Amino acid sequence: MYRTFGKRLLDLALTIPALILFAPLFALLALLVRVKLGCPVLFRQQRPGLHGRPFTLFKFRTMTDARDAQGNLMPDDERLTPFGRVLRSTSIDELPEMFNVLKGEMSLVGPRPLMIKYLDRYTPEQMRRHEVKPGITGWAQVNGRNDISWEGKFALDVWYVDHQSLWLDLKIIAMTPWRILKREGISRQGYATAPEFMGTTEHHEVSSQYLGARAA
Repeated sequence: MYRTFGKRLLDLALTIPALILFAPLFALLALLVRVKLGCPVLFRQQRPGLHGRPFTLFKFRTMTDARDAQGNLMPDDERLTPFGRVLRSTSIDELPEMFNVLKGEMSLVGPRPLMIKYLDRYTPEQMRRHEVKPGITGWAQVNGRNDISWEGKFALDVWYVDHQSLWLDLKIIAMTPWRILKREGISRQGYATAPEFMGTTEHHEVSSQYLGARAA
């Protein structure tokens, strides 16, 4: 019952008041992004949603459009400004995703929506992360974020798919502000965020004992 109706009700019950409460913050952030990074204020990108169906993700822009002599975009770490790093480290850049939640494309809690090009790189087990709507925060985000391997992150995502419940969602929502304040796992060492997922080329296993410890 919760997975069918309750989760959507929880999303709306928390998202609608939050959008009203944070409206002044949205306006201030939009102005700051416009002044410091220019237009567009919002970053829009197609991401895979439930069952891999694409939708347009909204985030505050954190990078410039700097390009090399050939017109190609520079690497992320060269386009990410100090202001953009603050937005990312505090996850403030993800606030516009609440509009995706309001539209029913995302949930407050679920696996993070990644790049569409990754769809062909998942193993069948990893692909199961798309059996639920993607989320603003998720089980992998409160258990390491970008500081764990892709395989570990996907294993946590699939664990969430199999164990989602009202209690677990409330626990993840409650854990999220603390994880953000600790500012752990913001990026993988040597990367602006995380390296590109190129597919699982060797056997990686996250033991049930590890997952169980995370759930405790």
